[in-house]
Amino acid sequence: MAKKGENRERIDLQCTECKEINYRTEKNKRNTTERLELKKFCKRCGRQTTHKEKK
Repeated sequence: MAKKGENRERIDLQCTECKEINYRTEKNKRNTTERLELKKFCKRCGRQTTHKEKK
């Protein structure tokens, strides 16, 4: 059996408009190989924007 969290890695989510890193989360690198892209609230922009996984 695999250990808990073995396939998960911590990632940073960066706003596509102001380029500020606002969120940190985890993703399963085995199941989700492509970059994560979510709509989240950006405090700097003051509205909901697309946040992409930082390199």
